[in-house]
Amino acid sequence: MELHAPKGSTKKKIIVGRGNSARRGRTSGKGNNGQNARSGGGVRPGFEGGQMPLYRRIARRGFSNYLFKKEYLPVNLDVIDKKFNDGETVNIESLKAKKVIKGKNVAVKILANGEITKKLTFEIDQISSAAKEKIEKAGGTIIAAAQETSEKNAEEKGE
Repeated sequence: MELHAPKGSTKKKIIVGRGNSARRGRTSGKGNNGQNARSGGGVRPGFEGGQMPLYRRIARRGFSNYLFKKEYLPVNLDVIDKKFNDGETVNIESLKAKKVIKGKNVAVKILANGEITKKLTFEIDQISSAAKEKIEKAGGTIIAAAQETSEKNAEEKGE
C-alpha cells in the first residue's frame, strides 16, 4: 500500500460537454462550429481547401534509384586494428563474430580512419583507396569478395 505513482506522472482525463462551469462545456473545446467541430469532421491529409495541393503541383519526372540503392556500413581501420590479431582474415563473418557489425544482409566499406599495424587479409566488397594503401603498407592483402562470389555464381551456372 506504500507504492504510488510519482507526482505529475498521472493526470485525470478531462471530461467535456458537462456545462460551462465544468471548464469544457457548450462547444467542448472545439471552437464555434465548423467542419472540425463535427463528429468525423476534418479534411484528409494534404487537402488545402480546394487549392491545388502540393503533391499535385510538383512535377514528377525521371527515375529515382532511391529504392534500389545499396547502403554500406562504414568500418574504420583503427577499430579493425584493435579487434583483430596478426594474420587473421577480415570478412563479414569475422566482423560479426567480433561484434564490429550486426545485422543480416549488411554490406561493409573499410575506411582509412586510424592506423593499421597488423598484417591482415581482407575479403570485403568495398575498401577506400586510402585504406587500401594503408593495408598494403602494413603488409596486408586484399581479396575482392564481390569478384569471388560472381566467379562462384558463374561456375554454378556452367558458364
